[in-house]
Amino acid sequence: MNPAELIDTACKALEHAHAPYSGYKVGAALLCANGTVFTGCNVENASYGLTNCAERTAVFSAVAAGQKKFSAIAIAAGSEPAPFPCGACRQVLVEFCPPEFPVHVAHADGYETMALGDLLPHIFGASDG
Repeated sequence: MNPAELIDTACKALEHAHAPYSGYKVGAALLCANGTVFTGCNVENASYGLTNCAERTAVFSAVAAGQKKFSAIAIAAGSEPAPFPCGACRQVLVEFCPPEFPVHVAHADGYETMALGDLLPHIFGASDG
């Protein structure tokens, strides 16, 4: 699946977001090594600390289904700014993905692709513990 198709899938996922507090809906599409795609959306909660981001929702859904090898992730939002992953989502991705893992972030002019290691330099992962 190419980045544009993955971003389109993330855009469809954001339609299911529950964002009554921020109004900022986010969707993610996680491509597994076997070609399966898991989607996620942000789910907000009145107790903000219990909110879950789209990226983590997609990763947790994939892991719950037995998938732990991922090829790429795309993230899209219903409005600006562009939905770069938060620190918690970056760290969750690091648990399963190498520094060169591609992260496609949609924005008004298309999308940009970054390596996970560029988003989270000086990675702390399972091999460091």
